[in-house]
Amino acid sequence: MPSLSLRINLDPDGRIGPGKIELLEQIATFGSISAAARGMEMSYKHAWDLVEDMNRVFGKPLVAAQTGGRKGGGAQLTSVGLAVVSRFRAIERAAAAAASTHMEALQAEIDAG
Repeated sequence: MPSLSLRINLDPDGRIGPGKIELLEQIATFGSISAAARGMEMSYKHAWDLVEDMNRVFGKPLVAAQTGGRKGGGAQLTSVGLAVVSRFRAIERAAAAAASTHMEALQAEIDAG
C-alpha cells in the first residue's frame, strides 16, 4: 500500500517533517539529545543542530537541555515542543484519512499492473 509522508513548510524558511518530529519524540522518550541521536543513528552535533533550528524557527525553545556534570545532563520537551509533536501527528492522521481512498486507488492501479 502506498504511504503518505508529510512535511510542513513554515514561514519564513523553516520546515518540519517526520525526521524532526521523530527526534523530538526520541528526546522525550530518552530524556537526552545524545541518546535520541544514537537511536536515530545520527551524530550528536547533527541532532543538536536540528534542535537549534527548530528552536529558531518557532522563536522559542522546543527542547530544554541541561548541561552535563556529575549527575549528567539531560533534555526534555517544553510545552511548545510537546504541542508541536502533537499537532504534527494530528495533521498527519488527518492527511492520511483524507487521502486514504486515493491511496487505495493508487494501489489498485499498481495491482492491476
